[in-house]
This record gives sequence, structure tokens and C-alpha cells, in this order.
Amino acid sequence: MKITDVEELKRISNEVRKGIIQSVYSAKSGHPGGSLSCADILTVLYFNQMNINPEKPKDEARDRFVLSKGHASPALYSTLANRGYFPKEELKTFRHVGSKLQGHPDMNKTLGVDMSTGSLGQGLSVANGIAMASKLKSDGIRVYCLLGDGEIEEGQIWEAVMTAVHRKLDNLCVIVDNNNLQIDGKIEDVKNSLPIGSKFKNFGFNVLEVDGNDIKQLVEAFQIARTVKGMPTAIIAKTIKGKGISFMENQVGWHGKAPNEEQYNQAMRELEI
Repeated sequence: MKITDVEELKRISNEVRKGIIQSVYSAKSGHPGGSLSCADILTVLYFNQMNINPEKPKDEARDRFVLSKGHASPALYSTLANRGYFPKEELKTFRHVGSKLQGHPDMNKTLGVDMSTGSLGQGLSVANGIAMASKLKSDGIRVYCLLGDGEIEEGQIWEAVMTAVHRKLDNLCVIVDNNNLQIDGKIEDVKNSLPIGSKFKNFGFNVLEVDGNDIKQLVEAFQIARTVKGMPTAIIAKTIKGKGISFMENQVGWHGKAPNEEQYNQAMRELEI
């Protein structure tokens, strides 16, 4: 299933956001801000770009996705549920004891999760390994890795960036969720990594910079990335933390906090479009 209609992708992304709010509210904990910011990215990947089949979740020929910013698991779980990997009702079990949907993704528990993540900075190294293996086997797999803009303060990210360029991993596409906020404040105030695009370019990446909450721009960027040979691509996706919920947008306090009942009801009303 590949959805090409932009308006339908927008509708699905809105459903993904509802699932994020439902998950975090039900758990009374979690990370809504950075999950909401990347909802459009995941929607485009899972409904428009990636070669995947929920009926064959372990198919060796499938494309792979690594959520390096693993605390944004509500976004991944909601996307997977909307894509048909498991019932959406299970989103209400997020972070509950015994649930398959733990605070960070677990590939051994949750269908559709390609890599267990949570320790920031490590996902790109794993994505490199998957991409390198695909190159050796010539199986045509594309690998996508989503990084946080706070996460790229980790030194291991830049070691992995050098490796990706050295190995000419043109089947690798890195996406940076550039919402400009991390747990302690603005990126430039905590440890300034701006301009992000220039850094990836200087290391040897093909770089595309887009509005990461614009479905059309995302589709076009991923399509361009497919055509690039001899180097990996980094899509710097400028997003809004808490996107879609008025009182959460661009508010660092919603990095890791669950809404109360009143806030939950308001958020769900705002998503009834």
C-alpha cells in the first residue's frame, strides 16, 4: 500500500497524533512534544515511502527504520498501529507493566520495530550496519534513521556520520527532527549544533532541508534521496515541537510530561479535524 494523496497523508498524520496523545495520557508519562513533531515524517515513511507489509513484518526484503530518538516511541507505536501492525486499542497500554509498548521501542516485543533504541546517539551506528549488510547482499533495502537535534550532541553520531560517508551508504537516509528544543531548553543554548545541514554536508552527506511538518515537501525530499548515488542523504526537517496541539507547540515543558484530563480533552478536540 502506497498512499500518494497528500490530503489523505495529512489525515493519517492527524490520526497518528491522536494516538500519541492517547498513549501518553493513558500512561500518565511519556514524551509528547518530540513525538508530535515527527508524526508527519513517520507518516510519509510508513504510508508513502517504505517497502513494508504489516502481514509480513519479518520479511527480509523489507526496508528498515531505526528510531534513534527512542523516547519518541509514542509516534512510532501510533504509526505502526495505524499501519495495521497491531490494534490501535493497544496504544492505551503504553508504558503499562506487561505491555508490548514500553517507554522505548523493543524489537523483541513489538511487531514492526526494527531496532531496540533509547540510549541516545547509538541508532545511526546500527542503521549504518544494516545499510552495509544490505550493500554486501545487494538486496536493495533502504534504511531510514530518525535523529533528534538534541541527540546529535552525542559524539558517536559524528563517528557514525563519517562511517556512512566512508562506506558510500547511498541506501541510507538520515532524518534530523529539528524542532530546536531538548529537555533543558533551546538547542543553541544547551550545546549549539547549528547550522545542522552544513555539518552533515561538510562530512560528505547529500543534504536536503525541508519543513518537516509539510507532507508534500517530505515526499519530494525522500524521492530525491532515492536518486542520490555514492553518498548517504541527510534530510534536515525543521519541525515544531508539540505540533498540532496549541498549548504544546514550541513549549519545552512538554518534552516529557503527560497531559491531565482537561488538557487531554482539549488536545483531542483540537485534533478533530
